[in-house]
Amino acid sequence: MYWEPKIRAMGEMRKTDAICIKSGRDAFGRKRGRPTENVLVDNCKVFKGHGGFVVGSEMSGGVRNIKVTNCQFMGTDVGLRFKSCRGRGGVVENIYINNISMIGISNEPLLFDLFYGGKSASEQQASGGDIKSEGDRIPPVTEETPTFKNIFIERIVSNNSRRAMFFNGLPEMNIQHIQLKNCSFSANLGAELSESSGIVLENIEILPEKGPAILLNNVKELKAMDIGYPENISIPIEVKGKYSKNIIINNKNY
Repeated sequence: MYWEPKIRAMGEMRKTDAICIKSGRDAFGRKRGRPTENVLVDNCKVFKGHGGFVVGSEMSGGVRNIKVTNCQFMGTDVGLRFKSCRGRGGVVENIYINNISMIGISNEPLLFDLFYGGKSASEQQASGGDIKSEGDRIPPVTEETPTFKNIFIERIVSNNSRRAMFFNGLPEMNIQHIQLKNCSFSANLGAELSESSGIVLENIEILPEKGPAILLNNVKELKAMDIGYPENISIPIEVKGKYSKNIIINNKNY
């Protein structure tokens, strides 16, 4: 299947997300309580668009048991895009992604953003960059807190993106238990993981043009094995954030 997602508005052609999984918004979606589940996305091609395959941001009823395989994303703002924000609630879990190729991604081939504010990734960058965690401001977990967990990603190849990947979780509800295996990313910037826990990276190649290959900020319980990066990087992996702990990178503990 081939997708070039655009809609006509005010005489212009505007991009939208291509393959987008939703299940209702905020209190209405939670009250209805019907998750989108048992979905197979296979052999799709996406040209341009905001996101190639997207979950959210209206996922308040939950999303689970999704499989995405054998797809190509070309020139999209983001490739695999998971987005939500406080107030949505809902649980996204048991997502399986395998064999995805991407080229010319404007921002990230892989993005988890729980500070989504209604803008595309490109629009957000144009307006001043990422919205990130507020540091020590940690609100309580309620039914309005979104959860993303148990997502398995394998055999991703992405060339010529702005950043290899970006995980932007909530301090009160980290992005949890994401596993990446056998993936390769070439980008202007490396991977940045923030407010995430239980991440596993295995046989991942990250080739940034500048900066560290991996930047970790308030990341807990991470295991990174067989990470490839250019030999000329002075600091291949940078760890910051006072909540970062129990990080194992090729048998080195942080």
